[in-house]
Amino acid sequence: MEIAGSNSFSVVLPVRNGGSYIKECVASVLSQSFRNFNLIVLDNASTDDTVAWLETLKDPRIIIYPSATSLTIEQNWGRIKTVTRNKFMIITGHDDIMHPDYLEVMDELIRKHPTASLYQSHFNFIDEYGAITRACKPMQEVQSAADFFRETLENGGGFVIRSADYDAVGGIPEYPNLFFSDFVLWMELSRISYKATTPVNAFSYRVHSRNTTATSADDKYHAAFERFVDYLYALKTKDAQLNDAINTHSRNLISIYCKGLSHRLLRTPLEKRNNLTVSQLAKRYKAYADKLIDNNTFDPSAIPGVRLARIIDSNPVTRNLFLLFKKVFPKPIGKSV
Repeated sequence: MEIAGSNSFSVVLPVRNGGSYIKECVASVLSQSFRNFNLIVLDNASTDDTVAWLETLKDPRIIIYPSATSLTIEQNWGRIKTVTRNKFMIITGHDDIMHPDYLEVMDELIRKHPTASLYQSHFNFIDEYGAITRACKPMQEVQSAADFFRETLENGGGFVIRSADYDAVGGIPEYPNLFFSDFVLWMELSRISYKATTPVNAFSYRVHSRNTTATSADDKYHAAFERFVDYLYALKTKDAQLNDAINTHSRNLISIYCKGLSHRLLRTPLEKRNNLTVSQLAKRYKAYADKLIDNNTFDPSAIPGVRLARIIDSNPVTRNLFLLFKKVFPKPIGKSV
């Protein structure tokens, strides 16, 4: 239900087997101090009590779109474009939490920046138990697409967008397992106009110790990253400011993912990774650096963590000893992705 003279929001919640997390998430949505919103649930053939529990709430603001068959995550999120939404929309994870004043804060931000094309609040990172692990880094109130890229890839949640703009950019791109898809979506939306951010901390973004990235097939992650690199390369040719930002910050981006994926590869038996070696992975990331960085001299294989991973991976004895060690001490070395 929309209230005349007020901004209207749709909170879009794609979910499959939300478990206990969805109850906390939905409770945070329904308790908003700002009242002009609905909650659209795109249920992906859940086999737990997700839908049954939602139906017990008997709240007219909740609209459930069930799926009769099990969909891929890409297919379920693809349904966002097919449902009717209010003027502004928020896509939230089933384990994230809106603070009680979130929509009220975002309504004020929209009124202050009516021509922005992407809106965000400051936020907290929380763990699987709901404990705050840290606050997000301070963000400028007004950011261009280049500013947004320079800031970080770790932008968390709490984004508000116009439903019409979401449709205009084609919705969320269907990267494998939606890796990098949300960041590409936010980039495309920020390029329409600019991103406006409120300093109010009004959202909590949950990060699990073992998330989808850590448990998904490596080939999907590698394919998604390669497509992401192609996307950034295309941006370089469209916008001089983005060209400068990508030139400057791609080294750090490639370093993080090359190191993290090298360590992840070490934890995967050779027969389960299509015989991809750490050395081959490092060469692949060197090619990415050459593509994104003008006159590139950076070689990811020289990163200490990658160099050590190459040494371990180069010999069957050290590789098997490492796998044995990780069974006893499963915590990843270095930064995981």
